[in-house]
Amino acid sequence: MLKLTKTQTFLAANHERFRLLPLSQLAAIADTQETSLKSQTHTQKPLELHPSLHIDPKYFVSVLLNCKNIFQIKQAHAQIVANGLLTNLFVSNKLLYIYVQHKAIDEAHAFFGGMREKDPVSWSVMVGGFAKDGDFVNCFRTFKELTRCSVQPDNYTLPFVLRVCRDRMDLLMGSLVHGVVLKSGLCWDHFVCAALVDMYAKCRVIDDARKLFDDMHKKDLVTWTVMIDGYAECGNAKESLVLFDWMREEGIVPDKITMVTVVNACSKLGAMHKARFVHDYICSMKFSLNVILGTAMIDMYAKCGSVDFAREIFDGMREKNVISWSVMIAAYGYHGQGKKALDLFPMMLNCGIMPNRITFVSLLYACSHAGLVDEGFELFNIMWDKYGVKPDVKHCTCIVDLLGRAGRLDEALKLIENMTVEKDEGLWSAFLAACRIHKHVELAEWAAKSLLELQPQNPSHYVLLSNIYANAGMWEDMAKVRNLMTKRNLKKIPGWTWIEVDNKIHQFSVGDKSHPLSKEIYGLLKSLIEKLELAGYVPDANFVLHDVDEEVKVGMLYTHSEKLAITFGLIATPEGTPIRITKNLRVCGDCHTFIKFVSAITKRSIIVRDSNRFHHFNEGACSCGDYW
Repeated sequence: MLKLTKTQTFLAANHERFRLLPLSQLAAIADTQETSLKSQTHTQKPLELHPSLHIDPKYFVSVLLNCKNIFQIKQAHAQIVANGLLTNLFVSNKLLYIYVQHKAIDEAHAFFGGMREKDPVSWSVMVGGFAKDGDFVNCFRTFKELTRCSVQPDNYTLPFVLRVCRDRMDLLMGSLVHGVVLKSGLCWDHFVCAALVDMYAKCRVIDDARKLFDDMHKKDLVTWTVMIDGYAECGNAKESLVLFDWMREEGIVPDKITMVTVVNACSKLGAMHKARFVHDYICSMKFSLNVILGTAMIDMYAKCGSVDFAREIFDGMREKNVISWSVMIAAYGYHGQGKKALDLFPMMLNCGIMPNRITFVSLLYACSHAGLVDEGFELFNIMWDKYGVKPDVKHCTCIVDLLGRAGRLDEALKLIENMTVEKDEGLWSAFLAACRIHKHVELAEWAAKSLLELQPQNPSHYVLLSNIYANAGMWEDMAKVRNLMTKRNLKKIPGWTWIEVDNKIHQFSVGDKSHPLSKEIYGLLKSLIEKLELAGYVPDANFVLHDVDEEVKVGMLYTHSEKLAITFGLIATPEGTPIRITKNLRVCGDCHTFIKFVSAITKRSIIVRDSNRFHHFNEGACSCGDYW
């Protein structure tokens, strides 16, 4: 059957009226009608409502569900009022819900305030509406009003409020809501309990999250994913992977979202064996590498020490967005391959992808860790003029770091003083670290003062300043800083190093003798140091930050955690294979020199991931070029 256009239908319906008109006039009428029809599609079409009164409430619920915009909702609202159905709670709740669904939160709130009768559904819709709209103040206010009205919150309202506590990382409010959960008798409800686990995990109270998780009678995929991600975010990526194995044993099949959290856990752990296992599992499940999963895997391989594997994943992705390119650029950056990072930038532009602020952070970071001062300044100067990306404090921090590492502290100081963006702890930390490298005590004190005003409870800032004093032999000043830490009940973050061997993580701290092979480790370390000293290695006692005799300092140097981990690696891994270790703090200068000599004498490739970057040691040289 031939299908007529709206214009043809109009002309056909008016055939008798137009049949005697000449063709030119007929065409003009057709054009006018076509224009009229087009304009109607851009105006808001009124609802076709039943004209009679006393309509079944279900009719208006059906009408509300078919509303396409706020104009139609208000028409339906008017008809509901005209038909006297506002007193029908079922209809009123549905109208409130439709306002919220169309993000008309002001209209919803006004209507909610005028409702004569409210039930738990009414309160739930309003609390959920504010939560979805990001209006956390009114969300909490409405929830508090609900509890004052002695309304029993349900398993719809409570998860919304808990998600707001999670997003704001408001542990106090979250704990109060937990109390309401207990009083409401909903502590065993699956949805409420899952939301509690999520809230505590995101607020980094991981033990409370785990207790709730273990007590849950039923755990779905979402809850497992939340718990896996929670451990990774709290710095216990090893437990994340243990949970992943347990989840699979329970017969829960992961989806792509779960696998992204598992991949991120591998990134934080830095264990290559685990990374390969997770990659193989993803392949066996036939998950396609979409932008999110593929980008996460690029980051995983890069942080597990293989930028080459990361590049393979990158090249194999069918679709890449600006984040994918930025992550690959950053990967080259923290592996010290600044030139390769910069080479990717024009390739990205040629693919039609424009850079954003993250791209420039990655590029500038790569420049700072490779000593590419001129290239870094060029990028910093064109990011706004050419690409419309306004420099923020992160970009300025990279430039301060770039200048500081190059020893150009005066220029870095001038940049800080002339900055128009608000200075944060990252910027001051970068400048303080540069002062430590170049032993500039006066500027270090100035930077530390600004840093401690921003973060008085962060022990790492005190430790860095005390180390600067110790390096300068200013033992009294160092003692004052340490005493201040004691008064404020702040403790130094202990240094530790881990190494993965045969799918097991072995962890070492300074002077550690808890390992089962401790006797063999110290025996090999002693003979190894003798060989290194014959080859020219001289321990640098300046990295022992204690006012003790030189001989004691050297003894303390020999038991640093990275030295113990590498020695264990020499014992436990086959000859000729790479040794991969991870350090939670920056590797010290003496250990850096020690590892270079070890790589030369043992003919082993040693990959070290510290808190700043990766170091690839081969045949007595490091990829950082002693610039870190």
